Amino acid sequence: MRLYYSPGACSLSPHIVLREAGIPVELELVSLNTHKTKSGADFYGINPKGYVPALELADGSILTEGPVIVQYIADQKPESKLVPPAGSIERTHVLEWLNFVGTELHKGFSPLFGGAPDEYKAAVKQRLANKFDYVSKQLEGKQYLTGDTFTVADAYLFTILRWSFAMKIDLPRPLAEYFTRVSGRPHVREALDAEKLALPPHATS
Repeated sequence: MRLYYSPGACSLSPHIVLREAGIPVELELVSLNTHKTKSGADFYGINPKGYVPALELADGSILTEGPVIVQYIADQKPESKLVPPAGSIERTHVLEWLNFVGTELHKGFSPLFGGAPDEYKAAVKQRLANKFDYVSKQLEGKQYLTGDTFTVADAYLFTILRWSFAMKIDLPRPLAEYFTRVSGRPHVREALDAEKLALPPHATS
């Protein structure tokens, strides 16, 4: 497999899942400014949508959309327990979280990466903070989003939470502790190191 990624972008989520699943992968860096890969290829020719992640499979076919990619990866290694069996209520809850993170948190950050007015950005940050409060409450009594097992939904949430530090959005204590807990997983550290990403000082324990 080959993962097309940009450091710290949402492609970090499938990168983490690949390492957690123990699946070898070739990383191909993509410039989101020039839409060229490190090898000089036109990324639009690989993914016409123009954004990461994109996962090239052994047969040359391409998968896009992070929440779908992580499910595919996890299903290749069911023993990893990164996603529960198809048809189970447990899997449905993981998919529920993937959808929430994608639509309410991931897309919620989008206005902060553009040239929106400061007043609008402040309102966006407040909406995100409210959603972080919700997630924090759902973590009560749990190590991870759906219990004590790390899943693809946790890889996605961790990836999006990283952006809160750059945008100066404070996380509620339970969510900050969750972030630190996930950041301490060896395979998560491997992915961060491979992308040359640093953790905020308080999340390096």
